[in-house]
Order: sequence, then C-alpha cells, then structure tokens
Amino acid sequence: MKIEVSKNNLKTGLSIVEKIIGKNITLPILDNVLISTENNFLLLTATDLETAIKYWVLAKISKEGKVVVPARFLSSFISLLPEEKILIEEKKQNLSIECKNYKTQLQGFNPEDFPLIPEIKNQESLVVDNKRFCMGLGQIVDIASLSQARPEISGVYLLFSKDSLKIVATDSFRLAEKTIAIENKDKKDYSFILPQKSAKEIINALGDKEGVLKICFATNQTLFELPMEGVKHPQIQVFSRLIEGEYPNYQEIIPSKFKTNITVKKDDFLNHIKTAALFSGKINEIKFIINPAKKSLEILAKNPDIGESTSTLLAKIDGEPMEVSFNHKFLTDGILNIKSAEIMLSLSGEGGPCILKPVGDISYLYVVMPIKSV
Repeated sequence: MKIEVSKNNLKTGLSIVEKIIGKNITLPILDNVLISTENNFLLLTATDLETAIKYWVLAKISKEGKVVVPARFLSSFISLLPEEKILIEEKKQNLSIECKNYKTQLQGFNPEDFPLIPEIKNQESLVVDNKRFCMGLGQIVDIASLSQARPEISGVYLLFSKDSLKIVATDSFRLAEKTIAIENKDKKDYSFILPQKSAKEIINALGDKEGVLKICFATNQTLFELPMEGVKHPQIQVFSRLIEGEYPNYQEIIPSKFKTNITVKKDDFLNHIKTAALFSGKINEIKFIINPAKKSLEILAKNPDIGESTSTLLAKIDGEPMEVSFNHKFLTDGILNIKSAEIMLSLSGEGGPCILKPVGDISYLYVVMPIKSV
C-alpha cells in the first residue's frame, strides 16, 4: 500500500474512528485501526465487536493494500504533523509515514487478524435529517439502563412508521420519547432496539454533521450511513448489532388524564430542584406541595445529617392541590433534555406517573414515577 493524503482529512477520520476504541485486554487487535484502500479512497475501520465505524478519505492511491496499527497512537502522531500532504506506505505489515521533515515507522499487525465487518444484505432503508436524528437520540440515550434481567430496556427503541420516527428509552422508573417527522416511502413499519453504547457512538461520530442519514435494516444488525458532500459515496458508516427481544408496550404507562397541570419557567424550576437536592437524603427525595389557590409550588427536602430546605416557586397551576415526592436526579435528567423556556408538569395523582414536556413542543415527553415519601 502506498498513498498520499491530506493531513487534515486523515486527522478528521482518525478522530472519529478512534472514539469507538477502548483498552481491550482479551482482544488487543481491537485497539487498532484497519487502514485500507478502496478505489480513490483511504478507508479507516474500527470496531469493538458490538459497533463498527468506517470512514472514507479522498486520497491519491499509488499502490493498493492494507495495514493495521494502534489507532490512538497514530491519531496523536498525525495531529502533531505540519499542515502538509502525508505519504503513507505499508512495508511488511508496518506503516511508514513521511511528512515534510518527518519520517516515521510504526509497528503494525497482521490485517488478517482484524475482525470482519459484516455486510448488510437485502437491506431495506429509510432516510432522515442527520442533525435532527442525532439531537433527538441525544435527548433519549441516557435514560436507558443496563439490565441483564431485562436486556430489552438496555437499549434505545426506534419505531419507524409511515410519517414519524419515535425514539424511546426507559429504565422502568422513567421513560422518554422523542418523535421526529420522516417520509417513509414504502409506508411499512420498522422497529429495533439499538444498544445504548452504539447510540452514543452514533452521536459522537455523526452528531455535528449536516446531511441526510440513511438507516438500513437487517435481522440482527443495522447501518447508519452519511454521504460525502458533493460525491455519491459514503463518508461515514456506523454498524451496530441489535438487542434481541420485544420492547415493552411503553405507551400503556403514559397517562392520558391528569389531576393537576403546572407550567413553570425551566431555569427557575431547575434551580429550585438543584437547591433542594443539596438537602435530600439517601433516596434523593424532594417533595412538592402544590397549591392551585395560591399558584405556588413549594419544594422541600430534609436530611437529618445536614438540615432542611424549603423554597417556593410561583407557577400556573390548574387542578387539584397535591403533595408528591420525586427522585431529584430523575427530574433533573428530564428537565435538562427539554429545550423550551417553559415546562409543563402533568400529574395523574400522588402515586401515578408524572409527565414533563416542553411548552409549545409536542415532539418530546418525559415520564417519571413518584416515590413513596419516607
């Protein structure tokens, strides 16, 4: 293999694929990046066996080939080189790098030992705006919780219908749902459960990029593909295995009737919760006392080792007076994923689920269960 490539293009590609790589004691080959040639492109490939990333870089190819080298070491080295063209050559499984006044040889490994990335055959696919998808996924991804007993809730559920994509995650104590409008030309419904780690890798690799994201489906894996700008060729592909199993019928726990609705300013509400959280106990409990007559929301917390806190927040309140307690961490997670200036809290009762949602935006909702006051 012998190629000439722009330092900045190579640096960008390495910075994306190296994010998937962690220290792997049992399979050290996974700490490396596979560098190969494909037509007029340099292809960078990395995998952790659950997720894989491919990134294509335009390059001048003098000789085809491939080499496997430590990803993070190579990325660090390339970032220190001057803004010049880089000459890369494979020599007996090692990588020779030349750039202006620099000449380096990096020890490599046998490319045959690098895991094969499975192809998705007979694929069906949909397209969605990449930034909207990644932003929506970012509002959901942290809600999922690793569970060996219930592996299906360890991932993010994606449900594609004729005109919308619903992204859902739950840990059985809270649930978040984001709806994105899409155009599904074949009008068929698709759904799968994406591992949480893969969802985070997709956000890391694609989150800041413009374009139309192609999502391809297969029985036990999926592919997310973003094209190059101005060229009919992929720029990035993210492959992921899928979690087997049936996702819970989560819509059953979303209440449709409420006893009390509260509208508050997001920043004020968050600040009051954070203040009360300093005084919460082992179960992170904070208590709401809701007074519709006075249009006030009182937030209390008490810890025998620290003290107690009470604060009052003026709000728009419709419905019944109520006292209800929540885990402040769960509330904070939901509020931080809401983008509007105002938030609506809808309460179904002292023991029933509460819904948080942005005022003026029906595309996002967050369901959290109260806790029993102690």
